[in-house]
Amino acid sequence: MKTIKGPAIFLAQFLGDDPPFDNLAHMANWAAGLGFKGIQVPVAPQLIDLEQAAASQTYCDDWLGMAADAGVTVTELASHLQGQLVAVHPAYDLLFDGFAAPQVRGNPQARTEWAIAQLKLAAKASQRLGLNSHVTFSGALAWPYLYPWPQRPAGLVEAAFDELARRWKPILDAFDEAGVDVCYELHPGEDLHDGVTFERFLATLNDHRRANILFDPSHYVLQQLDYLEFIDIYHERIKAFHVKDAEFRPTGRQGVYGGYSGWVERAGRFRSLGDGQVDFRAIFSKMAQYDFPGWAVLEWECALKHPQDGAREGAEFIRRHIIRVAERAFDDFAESGVDHAQLRRVLGI
Repeated sequence: MKTIKGPAIFLAQFLGDDPPFDNLAHMANWAAGLGFKGIQVPVAPQLIDLEQAAASQTYCDDWLGMAADAGVTVTELASHLQGQLVAVHPAYDLLFDGFAAPQVRGNPQARTEWAIAQLKLAAKASQRLGLNSHVTFSGALAWPYLYPWPQRPAGLVEAAFDELARRWKPILDAFDEAGVDVCYELHPGEDLHDGVTFERFLATLNDHRRANILFDPSHYVLQQLDYLEFIDIYHERIKAFHVKDAEFRPTGRQGVYGGYSGWVERAGRFRSLGDGQVDFRAIFSKMAQYDFPGWAVLEWECALKHPQDGAREGAEFIRRHIIRVAERAFDDFAESGVDHAQLRRVLGI
């Protein structure tokens, strides 16, 4: 069995213009000071030059050295914003355009091509950095049609997933060539948001071996999905893990859809670790049971708590929940030393 590595922290929610949140060296030292042993790094220009990382081993060695000097390991690169732009329904063009490089804004086709190129660079960069997994979003073409009213035209969902797979296939192939798994964060707003949609995607891609899952139970709480059974079903495809809490408290006025409310007023909302409803003891037990090979990475989002309090508390929370797995069975002391002949006699054969 394997002991999960951690605690680690996803830097995206803390990135800013002022120290210690303005560059990799500062953020690595900040994270280490809170007790984190790993950092998950978004491919933001303040933190990494993606083109350089894809092209230069010297750059990658120096970049990793900055993290090592702080005493932390880079767990994965993350390309959520670029992954989102691989597939954008026209209804969201204006809202997502700001995620793209300035030269492709206002041009959906150029934006998609830019996003695909960015993902391919991330594959090569991950390889040079010695990483095994990469985390991202899938993007979405079918999301506006989530609810089956008005009635969807026959074949609409199939056509959307065919196109999604067509765009992702060369990206997944690039990651396969690099020896790196793509881990989709199954997230509302993405076409891949639960087990059913992930299976649709896999089927369209002939079970591509690099199409895998970033497990984040907070999104399953908000969908009212059984996140423990999810691990039982998909553990072979779970290659990354966000430790993120949430709560769902429906009322007589609102439920899963939230009534267009903001995060504070929603029945389902994200919370700092320990403040929500996720059963992390059970989750960490499942991860140990199935030999999860990766890191336990805090993704902090909360409608109420200050982010630095959430980060500080999160490091200790994860540390307490990691199960150091046993090196031998608890009842090995009772081994009777029965040989094969004795076994046959015991069974009467």
